[in-house]
Amino acid sequence: MTKTMQAVVLPRFGGPDAFEFREAPVPDLGPRQVRVRVHATAVNPLDYQIRRGDYADYVPLPAIIGHDISGVVEEVGEGVGEFSLGDEVYYTPKIFGGAGSYAEQHVADVEIVGRKPRNLSHLEAASLTLVGGTVWEALVERARLSVGETILIHGGAGGVGTIAIQVAKAIGARVITTARASNHDFVRSLGADDAIDYTAEDYVKEISRLTEGLGVNVVLDTVGGDTLTRSPSTLAPFGRVVSIVDIAQPQNLLEAWGKNAAYHFVFTRQNRGKLDALTALVERGLVKPVIGATFPLAQMSEAHALSENGAARGLRGKVAIDVAGAAQALQAVQPAA
Repeated sequence: MTKTMQAVVLPRFGGPDAFEFREAPVPDLGPRQVRVRVHATAVNPLDYQIRRGDYADYVPLPAIIGHDISGVVEEVGEGVGEFSLGDEVYYTPKIFGGAGSYAEQHVADVEIVGRKPRNLSHLEAASLTLVGGTVWEALVERARLSVGETILIHGGAGGVGTIAIQVAKAIGARVITTARASNHDFVRSLGADDAIDYTAEDYVKEISRLTEGLGVNVVLDTVGGDTLTRSPSTLAPFGRVVSIVDIAQPQNLLEAWGKNAAYHFVFTRQNRGKLDALTALVERGLVKPVIGATFPLAQMSEAHALSENGAARGLRGKVAIDVAGAAQALQAVQPAA
């Protein structure tokens, strides 16, 4: 008899109402893999982009999507010595590489799985894996942000921005971020040295003022639009721009030549090394995930609707999903503490 689990399944591309909450087969376990009882997951921009069909050629339907997992190892496959039953783990499932995290159980290759930080709950840990790995790759591996440099982080109150501010400060950089005026105290509490209200101020002029015309060493683009075109006007010579946004519209990079600028485009890769580095920062108290709202698994449609329009609705940080309560009746949204 085939074992089943509760899962959120995407039978068609579309809006938040495209999901179905139903039973699905429990995935098979192979060599060098672990089966994890998923306690929590989270919602990312990548998730709602997949849901609406932005990557339709890479996602055969019906699909279980989702890219954050925190849970407990329930079974280990042949050749696994790194983990034992009962170990608490967290990781990002392979992107476009099989079933995702919106389910009660998940099977993953052991090489992408890390040990959950001891001082985080499952909800907090699940809110860190994809954004944390993305930030680490963007700032450390690509931009090579260094002590004493200055970075401009666009969208400081968002899921990626909240972690990027903390990692940049842990590195020893000066952090300038863009955020609505109502979020300025919040982003400063995370470590930002200066905040620019992008709804009322020209951030290019503000960067010139704040840096006395010197510019920033690194720009982290989390918002898209014309950021790649305007970034050279904020850069110091030999500055670096890192974008995590897939931008369809053409960008004019002519001004980048005068700055000898370097551009990096990041689609994060999964590995345990980045998670272990993040865990070290978390357990030293230098990084803490920010959760803006929490939903049960059965209310994934509502979670996607909030996450997709989060900036307009004042969302700070990530939308987390309590998978452990998946079999319970539908619950009201529980704001994170």
